[in-house]
Amino acid sequence: MEIYEELKARGLIAQVTDEDEIRNLVNNGKAIFYIGFDPTADSLHVGHFMALCLMKRLQMAGNKPVVLIGGGTGYIGDPSGRTDMRSMMTAETIQHNCDCFKKQMERFIEFGEDKAIMVNNADWLLKLNYIDLLRDVGACFSVNNMLRAECYKQRMEKGLSFLEFNYMIMQSYDFYHLYQNYGCNMQFGGDDQWSNMLGGTELIRKKLGKDAYAMTITLLLNSEGKKMGKTANGAVWLDPNKTSPFDFYQYWRNVSDDDVLKCIRMLTFLPLEEIDAMDKWEGSQLNKAKEILAYELTKLVHGEAEADKAQEVARALFSGAGNSENMPSVIVEESDFIDGRVLVSDIMIKAEIAKSKGECRRLIEQGGVSVNDSKISDPFTKLSKDDFAADGYVIIKKGKKVFYKAILG
Repeated sequence: MEIYEELKARGLIAQVTDEDEIRNLVNNGKAIFYIGFDPTADSLHVGHFMALCLMKRLQMAGNKPVVLIGGGTGYIGDPSGRTDMRSMMTAETIQHNCDCFKKQMERFIEFGEDKAIMVNNADWLLKLNYIDLLRDVGACFSVNNMLRAECYKQRMEKGLSFLEFNYMIMQSYDFYHLYQNYGCNMQFGGDDQWSNMLGGTELIRKKLGKDAYAMTITLLLNSEGKKMGKTANGAVWLDPNKTSPFDFYQYWRNVSDDDVLKCIRMLTFLPLEEIDAMDKWEGSQLNKAKEILAYELTKLVHGEAEADKAQEVARALFSGAGNSENMPSVIVEESDFIDGRVLVSDIMIKAEIAKSKGECRRLIEQGGVSVNDSKISDPFTKLSKDDFAADGYVIIKKGKKVFYKAILG
């Protein structure tokens, strides 16, 4: 099976323009394609996972990825999927986030001469002259068409700022610039980016003629992927200092029965024949599928050694063996104690098991919290240093699947 057909079989392609030409470029390793990443944080999260895996698949098939870091568009903020305006970041924060992204992407994509390249749109967007841009590019856009774009609809009721209204023009200009300067002939993005991407294709054709060779393609469920990156306690990050390899493993181990095979198909590099055989799995077999998903993705992001550790701990904990060697941990310091005692809820918040005292109270009162396998019912339960004495730590458990080792510092 050729790569384009494999992408379709894995459920990754939602919409395309010029499908025959796209298929020909991709299957023959002639696509020079870009995907953009706005540096809104200092780490990528699992919502970016699909795009990273797609770039890896296409590079393995001989195509050339162009990773576009939105150091320039980061000054504006993408309104897609937003009900409010993004916070404005300083130039220093944007640059720091860009640097962090590259380090993480190097686990997925091979950079170098004649391989993948990384560019930052700050290098050209920040140099644009406003009047020149209006005359050169603004004339190519219909305000009526822009207002009908899906990416703006959610913002129209609360008010769409003129700053954000320009985002489509900036993203379109990116493709125009990459086409002219890097030979980029294809752009990929989530289904929520379709309007912005079409803007780039149309800009190239209007400026350079109908024969200009530029195409767009969107990824099925990439906007769902962004939601996928969120949990009750925040985001699932690719940075091990923000989401430990064990928590990352557990996140994928806990996906729903309905999603597990879809995720295996879209995100892992297991052969399709092997995945097709799993389509018949049900009941307890789906737990095995979740374990496969969690292991494969943890190995991809954090390496085989960390994936082995995470799987070993998870299996031991669920079997009751209680191996805590590689369990996520939090240090309980002297300053956390008041009159020789520390609230369990304070440890939970410090470990980010819960966000607030109110959430801790609800979890505890509903019987969802255990300390060393003993459920607690009082939200004001405290621990003394003697409670840590036997092993130097206690294990706090939320529900059946979240474990933290609280270590006496």
